Amino acid sequence: MCASMLSNRILRMPASETLAMSRRSSELQSQGIDVINLSIGEPDFDTPELIKKAGVEGIEKNFTHYPPVPGYLDLREAIAKKLIRDNNLEYKPSQIVVSNGAKHSLTNVFLATLNEGDEVIIPTPYWVSYPALVQLCDGISVYIKAGIEQNFKVTAAQIQSAITSKTKLLILNSPSNPTGMVYTHSELRAIADVLLANPQVYVVADEIYEYINFSGKHESLAQFPEIKDRVIVVNGVSKGYAMTGWRIGYIAACDEIAGACSKIQGQMTSAASSIAQRAAIAAMTEEPKKSESIQSMVKTFKERRDVVMSELSAIPGLSVNMPEGAFYVFLNIKEFINKSYKNYTIHTGADLANYLLDEAHVALVGGDAFGDPQCVRISYATKMERLVEAIARIKTALTKLA
Repeated sequence: MCASMLSNRILRMPASETLAMSRRSSELQSQGIDVINLSIGEPDFDTPELIKKAGVEGIEKNFTHYPPVPGYLDLREAIAKKLIRDNNLEYKPSQIVVSNGAKHSLTNVFLATLNEGDEVIIPTPYWVSYPALVQLCDGISVYIKAGIEQNFKVTAAQIQSAITSKTKLLILNSPSNPTGMVYTHSELRAIADVLLANPQVYVVADEIYEYINFSGKHESLAQFPEIKDRVIVVNGVSKGYAMTGWRIGYIAACDEIAGACSKIQGQMTSAASSIAQRAAIAAMTEEPKKSESIQSMVKTFKERRDVVMSELSAIPGLSVNMPEGAFYVFLNIKEFINKSYKNYTIHTGADLANYLLDEAHVALVGGDAFGDPQCVRISYATKMERLVEAIARIKTALTKLA
């Protein structure tokens, strides 16, 4: 009866496959089954003590009232200083809007910029929520395929070919979820040249994994001054500072877009949590290269990546590329397509993920959710011994497919 009351908007929207797989693995664990969950997209580290202390101090100092809609001024000033320090990007505090996580920031941007029928170019593989959010805001997703043979990175030429008179936005995510790939300075320079020739196109630069980067200096598309006003930088504290539960994201953008996002936020949610904002100030003032907690976390992720890659590379039939950031490996499983065991036949990555959950009790996410059904995503944000055990289980289960 209630279903008839639901909007077409919600009926069209797919559920998050990453959250669905995590939920299914939790259900098996509640039955006493030892499931190794490699589907979760969050660091398995606790928030650093310095940051937690700042949150506690926020409570003690009675930061318990409504904050300004775009965020406390001292937090926005701290973010502006961070952007200068880490990225050589100059933004005024008025051009920064703090939201309830980077996903909320993205939603604000899409609501502020998209009209019905506007096209958004999304490189594939993509983070699961991009198409759903674009659809929610009446936009049309246009996909550019970048397979493992090109290291899951689209080229400037591909972007140029995808641009039409209806193109409004390009989404660029580096370091990437789900692939762990990182765009280089020269690759971004070429993309900037394409954007320079197409002044109607703006870019959403999702840089949430900025600090989890094994390839060297993080490169932002906003560094090129001739297109900077058309780049909307999206970032936050969730990944680099192990602060997923604090729910703080932000954008840095031109005055008009920042103002529009603040206007939307004022009507929909108002400001982000006052206490989380106080903690975020402490995070923003932590210089990554001098932060023991950040450097230790990145070092651990790199060590895990190296072991995971070594173990996976030894499994016949899997194709893997070396991730340069984030904490994911995106495996090409095309050699297992149409193979079977018991009641399972593998047609897509989602099929393989379900098979591995039931047969090996290892939770992954099928690449279908990321726009590439010939792949699966592994998150190595868990303890080393569990990773090694998980890959051993995966290998055993894969050898049963014929």
